[in-house]
Amino acid sequence: MAETATVLGCEGPVLGPDERAFFRAAEPWGFILFARNVETPAQLSRLTAELREAVGREAPVFIDQEGGRVARLRAPYWREWLPALDQADRAGPGGARSMWVRYRLIAAELRAVGIDGNCAPVADIAAPGTHPVLRNRCYGETPERVTEIARAVADALLSGGVLPVVKHMPGQGRAVTDSHRELPRAEASRADLRDWDFAPFRALADLPIAMTGHVVYPALDLAAPATLSRAVIRTLREEIGHAGLLMTDDISMGALSGPLGDRARAALSAGCDIVLHCNGVLSEMEEIVAAAGLMSPAARTRAEAALACRRAPGPIDIPALEAELEALLAGAVNG
Repeated sequence: MAETATVLGCEGPVLGPDERAFFRAAEPWGFILFARNVETPAQLSRLTAELREAVGREAPVFIDQEGGRVARLRAPYWREWLPALDQADRAGPGGARSMWVRYRLIAAELRAVGIDGNCAPVADIAAPGTHPVLRNRCYGETPERVTEIARAVADALLSGGVLPVVKHMPGQGRAVTDSHRELPRAEASRADLRDWDFAPFRALADLPIAMTGHVVYPALDLAAPATLSRAVIRTLREEIGHAGLLMTDDISMGALSGPLGDRARAALSAGCDIVLHCNGVLSEMEEIVAAAGLMSPAARTRAEAALACRRAPGPIDIPALEAELEALLAGAVNG
């Protein structure tokens, strides 16, 4: 196999001939979809099939389907959800179970249209100053609460045949700026990071895939964001203990600077396994693929281990789960 160390997007709801030829030659390890790629269930099923056909294998197809504000699949064809923090708070002691049900239903929706990877759980810890673009996507304000719910989310996705991608390692809750636009800094001592921010990721270190955050942690590296920092990536591997596949957040985000090819090379040199590029611009993808090259032997081993976790969905009783979730959010279930 000759997959490049990339996960790439496409421009629209139909795969164009230039994109098809590019993907056939570039051999990205996987794909990612956004709202621009989504119209109807039938159309989306065709698109996921076309992407896999272009590379000639069952490549993983990812999406950001957290529910709430970050949801690429929307009504009328798919369920709408409360922001994660609102749902978890409303369910109280049943927060973890409510999120398991939510993500088991999401997994069923994803698999029905050929999507088998979801960029969740969000294991960042909400703080008073957490930027609004992230805060209500979090699951709680303590490591214990976030860990409990994030584990439930990951288990639900795996039960539904969907690979979870835990994010944003090693913890983005301290960020008070939006990494889509500028580079945040997480001002905290190494001890505070270890005892607080790292804790959920340490507890979830067995998950098959993780995503880095574009955040500077001065206690670990004075200048480089996690995605581009050898010191931070070493911390993820050695201190947090993540042994699975490590994917960058979108390499084209405003938090990073410089040519895209340089960003990709820096991320892989720092220790990331896969470069994620999301906007579907063909010229940018060509630059990323040329810079990233083929997956390293270590990355390939971790990728194969991740794909081995992609199993057929378990049984599901959708009406029963919907009724249970309604009861949990009404306070009728306190388990």
